[in-house]
Amino acid sequence: MSLDEDARWLEWVTKQFESIAGEDKEIDLDEFKTALKVKESFFAERFFALFDSDGSSTISLDELLKALDLLIHGSETDKLRFLFQVYDVDGSGSIDPDELRTVLKSCLRESAISLPEEKLDDLTLALFESADKDNSGSITFEELKAELESFPEVMENLTISAANWLKPPATEQKKRHTPRYLTPAYWHNNSRKLLFLCAYACLNALLFIVAALHNAPGGPWLMVAKGCGQCLNFNCTFVMVLMLRRCLTWLRATWVVRVLPLDQNILLHQIVGYAIFSFTLLHTTAHVFNFVRLSQRDGAHQLWEYLFTTRPGIGWVGGTASITGVVLQFIISLMVVCSSTFVRRSGHFEVFYWSHLSYVWVWALLVVHCANFWKWFVAPGVVFLLEKLVGIAVSRMGGLYIVEVNLLPSKVTHLVIKRPQFFHFKPGDYVYVNIPVIAKYEWHPFTISSAPEQQDTLWLHIRSMGQWTNRLFEYFRQPETQTVSTKRLTTSLRDRRHQRKTQEDLFNSVSCNGTVASNKDDAIELTLYRPSRLLPGVCQGTHTEQLAQVERGDTPQLREISAKLNDNHRFCNIKCYVDGPYGTPTRQIFASEHAVLIGAGIGITPFASILQSIMYRYRMRKQNCPNCNYSWCETIKDSEMKLRKVDFIWINRDQKSFEWFVSLLTKLEMDQADAEPEGRFLEMHMYMTSALSKNDMKAIGLQMALDLLAKKEKRDSITGLRTRTQPGRPEWGKVFQKVAEEKKGKVHVFYCGSPALAKLIKAHCEQFGFKFYKENF
Repeated sequence: MSLDEDARWLEWVTKQFESIAGEDKEIDLDEFKTALKVKESFFAERFFALFDSDGSSTISLDELLKALDLLIHGSETDKLRFLFQVYDVDGSGSIDPDELRTVLKSCLRESAISLPEEKLDDLTLALFESADKDNSGSITFEELKAELESFPEVMENLTISAANWLKPPATEQKKRHTPRYLTPAYWHNNSRKLLFLCAYACLNALLFIVAALHNAPGGPWLMVAKGCGQCLNFNCTFVMVLMLRRCLTWLRATWVVRVLPLDQNILLHQIVGYAIFSFTLLHTTAHVFNFVRLSQRDGAHQLWEYLFTTRPGIGWVGGTASITGVVLQFIISLMVVCSSTFVRRSGHFEVFYWSHLSYVWVWALLVVHCANFWKWFVAPGVVFLLEKLVGIAVSRMGGLYIVEVNLLPSKVTHLVIKRPQFFHFKPGDYVYVNIPVIAKYEWHPFTISSAPEQQDTLWLHIRSMGQWTNRLFEYFRQPETQTVSTKRLTTSLRDRRHQRKTQEDLFNSVSCNGTVASNKDDAIELTLYRPSRLLPGVCQGTHTEQLAQVERGDTPQLREISAKLNDNHRFCNIKCYVDGPYGTPTRQIFASEHAVLIGAGIGITPFASILQSIMYRYRMRKQNCPNCNYSWCETIKDSEMKLRKVDFIWINRDQKSFEWFVSLLTKLEMDQADAEPEGRFLEMHMYMTSALSKNDMKAIGLQMALDLLAKKEKRDSITGLRTRTQPGRPEWGKVFQKVAEEKKGKVHVFYCGSPALAKLIKAHCEQFGFKFYKENF
């Protein structure tokens, strides 16, 4: 650091110290814990003891500066010495297995990771045996240093992340960067949308000018009012065209998708909606000023008569233009307010849903309000009506029933719906669902999480985020007697048969395509498998090991699932209606060469369907040598599927969220050939944001132990997958750099999750020239 930076750092730390220490100019343990924001008191107490060099049970400014100078500015050896002292709880100069276990247990709590005691013992032994080179029964500083040097990514930036409050804020860069919206990469990746918006703006300008000039004799206010009115004729019709979901789904399969931004119809719908709101305000304001002018000039009618009565005779239906205009202004304003992100994302989706149904009144009033609107409306209105009628007919055709329900962690409801024969969809499509027992008239959109190749059932994974979704979860959490049929024997027989069938599916998936079948009945008796439930203790290691575990029933996951079966899983027969399917941007995935799928939380649902479909096609091309059991996959590039490589990235906040689809991901891992000529076709990357990163001093030991045990057992201790779960958030620059270096073809990035993360990922995609698609419906 330069002298200026050092002085600035010293000033910042002093100021932070004074704000924490108070009048006594000393920091005690409680103040230290509060300031450091450390979840686990073990680390706070160990750091405090090492900072308190004089043993006074308080930390002075000099002691704090000395310790922080070592952690922030010190050498790697200095930092490692401090880490060793943290681990050496009794101060003996070496670390024994019990001390290491205590530290790792605190690391697990700090990272919000829950593992069985047996797994904690395995982690402790894996790290201890690797570090204890001389088998002395204890780890010295030199041995710990040597072990850490085998993890270069950890050594790059060893620090205490929770002490960032003591780092001065970065100085502002004087270098001016080109605004993102002016970069060539942005225009290249958004060319269709930008050209479309330019054409849309030009058309509105043209309509405004023509109408304004036509009414020039009436004065400037009338020109503005008529110009905005003509734009409203167009926009109030066009906003409907953008929501013709069946037509847009059909167009996605044609060449039109390469010309028009069909994948961004929701964004365009919102833009047109705001344009309608702006035009109505201008239109109303201009008319008010024009009425003021008329009332002052003629005196035949007062201003309030122009606005709220039919006396002036303005309008083609009984002089009702002014009254209908006031009502329209109110309804449109209400719809815009209720459509705001705050309302939709804050658990009040029903407010948005019911207020948006006011579009029927808007169109009806517009026909009465404006003499020419019906000419704009009639053609798209007929198409819209036909779409609605088709949707009603399709949703009511045949009996659809929810036959199985799984209640998953983080209040996710997994619905299994009996799939009708006529229902055909593409991976990543979504449907509107109506469940009368939850709400008779409400329809809500959800992505289909099962693959089209799954013939019998349809899967939906629904996270509780609003009133309707919470009612759904609570309904199925009620005692089973309240929701099942009164025909108990019939229900019991159906449940037993369905359970046995799903158990057979598990056995078949574990027994290496049915080659091991001698103990099938025993395995079924010992398993309680349910689709979409977590079975990391079963789906791991070799196929022989997996089958043995199923036969023994000795995995913690099987015992846990057996205990929770009745609480979280049930079979039922509940009527529901489905409208769809409707297409999404993810339909473009099979036209990609290298696809990167990024799901944040429950945003994995469209990719669950896509991954299953991809791997189904992959299995169709999988070859096995009859002599040596070597397996490989032929080149799967064809006219329908150009994919050469798929990278799947799933980001979750906590450990339990992985339970939603980890059994599916485990099966996808098992389906892949162990060795392929061009490398693995599907690579999975798991991230857990609540876990501290590898270079954090409070998590370094745990992450090293997890890495060592994953290499030993060939599976991840957190999820049970072969893929190692990475702590923290992805470094998107490094992720996309690696993707670019693989050179598997043109890269398309598909994302489903929070809008904030979408902006960040899109910005990185523009830097690398990747095409970005965001799931929207």
